Amino acid sequence: MLISADGVADEAVVKLFGDPLRARIVRLLAGEQMCTCHLVEETGARQPTISHHLRILREAGFVETEPRGRFTYYRLRPDAVAEVARAIGSLAADAERARGSYRPCD
Repeated sequence: MLISADGVADEAVVKLFGDPLRARIVRLLAGEQMCTCHLVEETGARQPTISHHLRILREAGFVETEPRGRFTYYRLRPDAVAEVARAIGSLAADAERARGSYRPCD
């Protein structure tokens, strides 16, 4: 779903952490479910900016919504974050195996 066929999490990582504000939103949502007004209050960003980042995260499959009265609450999907973490762990394992392995120059 989030990881490319070659197992690299490039696009998913960019969606999660490619922008400092979006990374902050992800960290905040990891701690509790929040609505846009909470995220505006916590970050100091404007509501349209928060909504833009939430849309990116929602479309990438990292955030889901739950209507509660007049408000929509956002929560981080732990399974989606875990999938990226597994891909990054695999990348780290590949890098460890590559230590001391040099491609010959022509």
